[in-house]
Amino acid sequence: MNPRPTDAGSEPSSEPSREPSREPSRAPGSDPSRRTALSLAATAGVTAALGALPAFTASAAPRRPADTPPLTGTSHDRLWWQAPGDEGSLIEQGLPVGNGRLGALASNDPGRELLLITDATMWTGGLNDTLDTDGQFPYGRGDFGSFTLLARLTVDIPDHDLSSVNGYRRGLDLAQGLVTSSYVRSGVTYRRQVFASHPDDAIVLHFTQSGGGHYTGTITLGGTHGEKPSNAESFGASFPGGLRYGAAVTAYGSGGRVRVNGTRIDFSGCKDLTVVVSGGTNYVPDAEREYRDPSLDPEKLARTKVRDAARHSADTLRRTHIADYRGLYEKFTLSLGSSTDTQRSLDTWQRLTARARDGVPDPELEAAYLQYSRYLMISGSRDSLPLNLQGLWLDGNDPDWMGDYHTDINIQMNYWMADRAGLSACFDAFADYCLAQLPSWTELTHDLFNDPRNRYRNSTGKVGGWAVAFSTNIHGGSGWWWHPAGNAWLSNSLYEHYEYTQSREYLAKIYPLLKGACEFWEARLLTTTLPGTSKEVLIDDSDWSPEHGPQDAKGNTYSQELVWALFGNFAAAAAELKKDTGYADTISSLRKKLYLPEVSPKTGWLQEWMSPDNLGETTHRHLSVLIGLFPGDRIRPDGSTPQEIVDGATALLTARGMDSFGWANAWRALCWARLKNADKAYQLIANNLRPSIGGSNGTAFNLFDIYEVEKGRGIFQIDANFGTPAAISEMLLYSRPGHLELLPALPDAWAASGSVTGLAARGGFVVDLRWKQGVPTSVRIHSVGGRTTTVAHGGTSRTIRLAPGESHTLNGFAR
Repeated sequence: MNPRPTDAGSEPSSEPSREPSREPSRAPGSDPSRRTALSLAATAGVTAALGALPAFTASAAPRRPADTPPLTGTSHDRLWWQAPGDEGSLIEQGLPVGNGRLGALASNDPGRELLLITDATMWTGGLNDTLDTDGQFPYGRGDFGSFTLLARLTVDIPDHDLSSVNGYRRGLDLAQGLVTSSYVRSGVTYRRQVFASHPDDAIVLHFTQSGGGHYTGTITLGGTHGEKPSNAESFGASFPGGLRYGAAVTAYGSGGRVRVNGTRIDFSGCKDLTVVVSGGTNYVPDAEREYRDPSLDPEKLARTKVRDAARHSADTLRRTHIADYRGLYEKFTLSLGSSTDTQRSLDTWQRLTARARDGVPDPELEAAYLQYSRYLMISGSRDSLPLNLQGLWLDGNDPDWMGDYHTDINIQMNYWMADRAGLSACFDAFADYCLAQLPSWTELTHDLFNDPRNRYRNSTGKVGGWAVAFSTNIHGGSGWWWHPAGNAWLSNSLYEHYEYTQSREYLAKIYPLLKGACEFWEARLLTTTLPGTSKEVLIDDSDWSPEHGPQDAKGNTYSQELVWALFGNFAAAAAELKKDTGYADTISSLRKKLYLPEVSPKTGWLQEWMSPDNLGETTHRHLSVLIGLFPGDRIRPDGSTPQEIVDGATALLTARGMDSFGWANAWRALCWARLKNADKAYQLIANNLRPSIGGSNGTAFNLFDIYEVEKGRGIFQIDANFGTPAAISEMLLYSRPGHLELLPALPDAWAASGSVTGLAARGGFVVDLRWKQGVPTSVRIHSVGGRTTTVAHGGTSRTIRLAPGESHTLNGFAR
């Protein structure tokens, strides 16, 4: 992560407006007519691939299930706590809900329910196409922009102050996607549920009671950007950059009265109460429309959505939501063994605390942590923008690093878990985002990358394809420093999704991204002769190995590994799609000439730079040098990689240490899993499950991962919430096209017995697996497009051949 950005305010206005047009800095030789041509060419390359673009829009009435089928999950799919979230600490204590676009943190306080509501597209800023004097991008809240809150909703019930109730409990039902709370007051049991419905595109709060009680109080909906709502039921405004936004609320109950009273909604004597809220912006992921739909009135649409939902009972809305949510959640199950009765008797925070204090594994809690990650993925990544640094959740309008998309680990890590754990459908938001940004990324690259002030410019004088900076926004813009290898890492991440799904339609969709990244590197690579030899190799131009060391090093390992993988992926994609045969041959020829890293004779480590010296920080948080180990797999401990290289990677990983930020620990755990070191991988997972106290690195009260940016100040950053579960998955199954290895890094804590279903494998397979005493006892391989693969465990290997849709059960791995 880079230094904290500068701040520049962005106040809303009552009517849409555009910032004055700014003439961007241009590289020599660029001109407006060329810019227009680029826009047309880039857009033509992706329009067919994108098809119907997701946005806040009217939708058809959802299918309404008649009932809710019995649950297939267990009590281990539930988290619970004995205290509500404090309003001043909701990022650590609020429980998240979301429908993939619209999200909220809920306090669940008996007397004052607070929801901090977000929309994934609620961003300030704009294209940000004027470079700073150093040839890099501005990075402030007013120019680059920031992810911000959409609205704030409160439901005040004055007689239900926390001090006047007993038996308080709140929970997160992972199997049904419900946040719940309950308490007793004056002999009456009160219950509430909060959920974000994807089918109804709304957040629903449902208050019930048993024992003759009632609810009396007020509902208030407001903005967080200085808006002045004129009524209780909705508001709308716009940012200077032209993004319009709005939100609406309605409520209904039984046995009492609900009415509008000025800028609030009053309810009195209600036996039950239902509150429905929705909102959004006029953002559209379309560069030709400057990412705005001026014809859309978000406030009006939000009012329509809440009114349509309110025509149905809370039970109907809940059943509709649960049926939709379970369709994704139940694609994957996991058991890592049994916890003790004592552990089960503790609430979730107590279990985290006890696990860290006693050092005793809690297998059910560890499995629940992975399922919580899946809950966050389903809640945060559907039919809208991908998960950013904050996921979909905020407690204010000034998130660190703008809550942006960081392209040097963070957005990639956010999606390492999705395919592995049965949520391939949630990956689409990531791919669609990249495709929607591609026209702007291409234009900015051709116009600005070779600016003479840019220290990372191509010394060849050529430029092609597309590139990004370390930070990207939703408006087609970049922020902070140029990141030449970012295009390769994004492309490789998107291609890996194809390896899991084997969808040729998807591959054709992302093909322009892969090809454009190759065109960039074809123009960038330099030829050099290795010292003491006559061998010529291709290397990266002046660059930075994220995020340490020299900023002008050539041929750093990070870039070389990413480009090597990119060129291979493009050639494979071109062959599969039967496209660009000649260009694919050119790229394959370039790939053969790429310099690949060596082991330093001084340190014994895999070299991060083309130097035997360590030019950076030994225990640095990033593992850029090991990107060929994970997420790449050029470096393998299976005999196919020279042992010297494997040993050098292992020595470097050892030197980096075992205690860092959450996302850095997760990356380390994945690398140790690739090296089949179960003990170290498991220890890093345990480190991430330590409770965060006073802002320390670790897991918050609500299981969000906390990043200690400075002593005593911790912030929420979501990537470790996905990276850590990805490591758990990788410890259970290693895969690459044509090869699966079962239980490659199974720790003693999970070895006694366990099972997993729906575990996806690269090459187009899904694995159901049971084990006992560390040995597979039942293995079922199902093809989702794959045809041939080896399946290995403990020195035994089998080859299976399947047609898509077929399954095969393997026996014989047990001793």
